Amino acid sequence: MILITGSTGLIGFDASLFYLNKKKTVIGIDNDLRSYFFGKKGSNKWKELILKKNKKYNHFSIDIRNKRRIFKIFSKYGKRIETVIHTAAQPSHDWAAKEPFTDFEVNANGTLNLLEALRIFCPEASFIFTSTNKVYGDRPNYLPLKEKKLRFEIDKKHQFYKKGIDESMSLDQTTHSIFGASKTGADLLVQEYGRYFNLKTVTFRGGCLTGENHSGAELHGFLSFLVKSIISGKKYSVFGYKGKQVRDNIHSIDVVNAFDHFIKKPLRGGKVYNLGGGRENSCSILEAIKMIEKISGKKSRYKILNKNRVGDHIWWISNNSKFKKDFPKWKIKVNLKKSLEKMIAHEIKNLG
Repeated sequence: MILITGSTGLIGFDASLFYLNKKKTVIGIDNDLRSYFFGKKGSNKWKELILKKNKKYNHFSIDIRNKRRIFKIFSKYGKRIETVIHTAAQPSHDWAAKEPFTDFEVNANGTLNLLEALRIFCPEASFIFTSTNKVYGDRPNYLPLKEKKLRFEIDKKHQFYKKGIDESMSLDQTTHSIFGASKTGADLLVQEYGRYFNLKTVTFRGGCLTGENHSGAELHGFLSFLVKSIISGKKYSVFGYKGKQVRDNIHSIDVVNAFDHFIKKPLRGGKVYNLGGGRENSCSILEAIKMIEKISGKKSRYKILNKNRVGDHIWWISNNSKFKKDFPKWKIKVNLKKSLEKMIAHEIKNLG
């Protein structure tokens, strides 16, 4: 039995489908708070309807901030829960600044509720947490970066150039954004429950997680929202850095496959891994626009704003070496081009 929070979100939905296809019973916890964050277009309700068609899927429209109801679910299923995959979150930089209490209560307090429920009711289960590279704050911006025609790039002499940023980068004394701070709190809690209580917890600090099942909105899910904007002919706003900010991109199914490798061989003690597409699947926003235009045949309409998001990264590429060392059979199967092809096909189909 797999318990998944945020079961209709990008990663939660693909994780639910993945384990339902393996004939596992899935307990899904999701109250579509995303529609509150991002409006009707950001809602994941359509994915809930798909999941409910499977008899082995059990949906609970519960807010993870509600400790009593979370404990009730864990108490009901108890030690039958083999794994908790925690993907529920408030995921946006900008939105967090509007309602800091809501952001912190969802991201940090909600995570604490789940960890304590795990410890009390199913301590032998593994606990997988989707953290974020934003826990490093704006520290990556102090790397020796050079501006090129379409992207910023790190100096080739720097240790992070070839494989990207690893887990040795400090989280301290940086500007995280309110969202980054709440996710850092949750990240540390997951580590601490693993270390202090010797539980099988793992934190995955994701780069840009993407895929055709993403309900991308302007405030969250840049690649998904960019594809939607270009395919529908709508204008897209780029927040600062001349559109040359770099992200590595990893498809949601590759993220779920990483989870599955850990589930099959769970480790105790609060493991932490950076997880992303790596250098080979990185792009700037300008490069992404050109790729989408080439694949779709559509012309983009975009405006580059002078002001960047507070605490946002200029350059981020994840180094997956630590995870690959512990789980050498895992590899990325959906590259950036394939991801974009899937997303473009999905959007064209939706437009009818």
